[in-house]
Amino acid sequence: MWGIIPAAGRGSRIQPLAFSKELLPVGSRVEAGVERPCAVSEYLLERMVAGGADKIAFVISPGKSDIMEYYGAGHGSVAVVYAVQPKADGLCDAIFRAAPLIAASDQVLVGLPDTVWFPREGFTTLPDGDLSFLLFPVDEPRYFDAVVLDGNDRVVEIQVKREDAASQWIWGAFKLSGATFHTLHDLWLRRGRADEFVGTLVNAYLAAGGEAVGVRAGRAYVDVGTFNGYRSAIGLLSARSGVAGGAIAAAGRWGGGPESARSVPHAAGG
Repeated sequence: MWGIIPAAGRGSRIQPLAFSKELLPVGSRVEAGVERPCAVSEYLLERMVAGGADKIAFVISPGKSDIMEYYGAGHGSVAVVYAVQPKADGLCDAIFRAAPLIAASDQVLVGLPDTVWFPREGFTTLPDGDLSFLLFPVDEPRYFDAVVLDGNDRVVEIQVKREDAASQWIWGAFKLSGATFHTLHDLWLRRGRADEFVGTLVNAYLAAGGEAVGVRAGRAYVDVGTFNGYRSAIGLLSARSGVAGGAIAAAGRWGGGPESARSVPHAAGG
């Protein structure tokens, strides 16, 4: 099973940094009795491994050699490879840079490396099959991609950063078969590579007869790409009892706009 981590973004909302935003220290982990900082992208990689991934493809820009230096050829027992997105052309372009690696028979996990979310085992709640989204409740869905479901948890529409978002549930990660990955890639190419966001491409896929499901198993989600998000992630991790490796279960509903403080309006056990 492949995990694809699109890590080519500039991270302009949290600059200046002396390193790639995906290596921003958030929390810590203990290895051999020694505590060390944990890069934010390690949380996603850890969740992909928990979900069954044994191969990880980082998609990086030409200037992000520090990610290669950090992860090298592997992370624990998991093989790590790299694809290059020559310039920032959106999330779809980044994800599909991994297309030559993906066989139709593969299962594929996709997530965002500058986020921290719980539960750690979230990917395991997604079924094998065509396309499924791991959904999280947030207070400000207009800053994210809100997912509208029907009564059978099938995806009706993904509303990309809409002020009038009709759902409090956003996608934070997804799983799909290799065959569906290539179907989406082909559709993206036929649409002239015009889709920057996954949501608009998936809407076109649904309109063409494709199907996707949403799994409302997420409990907490924080975008660490802003200073407020960074502070919220630290708070989210600190709010729980410590567990070696930074794998701390979450409490509460976290969310918010790029420059607004996240909040925990109520606690919900995770």
